[in-house]
Amino acid sequence: MMRSIKQLGSHGLRQVRSPRPTRLIAMSSVAALVLVGTVATMTIASSPSGVTPTLLARGSYDSFKVASFPEGSGLFKAEAKQPIDVVVRRHDYAVGGSTGWHAHPYPVFITVISGEVTFYEYDDPTCTPTVVSAGEGYVDSGRGHLGRNESGQPAVDVSVIMAPVGAPFRAELAAPSPYCGF
Repeated sequence: MMRSIKQLGSHGLRQVRSPRPTRLIAMSSVAALVLVGTVATMTIASSPSGVTPTLLARGSYDSFKVASFPEGSGLFKAEAKQPIDVVVRRHDYAVGGSTGWHAHPYPVFITVISGEVTFYEYDDPTCTPTVVSAGEGYVDSGRGHLGRNESGQPAVDVSVIMAPVGAPFRAELAAPSPYCGF
């Protein structure tokens, strides 16, 4: 419902309709909620700290389907139904450094090349750490994880990350995770 007010103009006194105060209040409330939601989302994401990433390469691959079964070595299969980008990054971890909780579009192959990195899965109800030492690898599901240097010495890993062509290869997740206190 519109409220009318009287206004004096060049042609004399006329009635003008103005919006109801409740509509203005409602619109203001929605705008305030959007602003608060945006600020809250920005503040609950866990940012990397003490980890320096270096992009080593990013290349695009056409769709593929490969399988290999060398005698006595087991089966390996990989398939991309659409073209993908493969990103190779190095991460230098300071003592106590953390990647922050994040996810990837596809699985990630991580090789620790010096020191130790401890990984936690975002959806693990037991918050069980997986300690990976130099020369060992870790396959991240892509659903969400955090890498931390809890060793007391610097550490380095190299990650092979896959993503849709041109798309982001990392998405921040809220912290703390539902099961870990960090």
